[in-house]
Amino acid sequence: METRTIRVVARFAAKTDRISNVTDILSALVEPTRAEDGCITYELLHNPHDPTDFTFVEEWTSEEALERHLATEHIAECRRRIGEYVEGDADIRVYTLLK
Repeated sequence: METRTIRVVARFAAKTDRISNVTDILSALVEPTRAEDGCITYELLHNPHDPTDFTFVEEWTSEEALERHLATEHIAECRRRIGEYVEGDADIRVYTLLK
């Protein structure tokens, strides 16, 4: 039986005057997340043409690994802190590889 990994693209739009706050909050997720069991790739990208645009590109071994990640304290801390610094909710999309 083939096991397919889970891919996630999570995009955040910082308020123009809060880019440094969002940078700090999102950057703090990288190291602990990369150490999580089931994390294959966890990259934080910043758009050079739109400094308010931040995107995580992630790959997880399974849906269960992703669910464990979403239940971690560092994700909970991010959720508590980031709301006032971003425009709207994060755009989080979950995918499996088609080909």
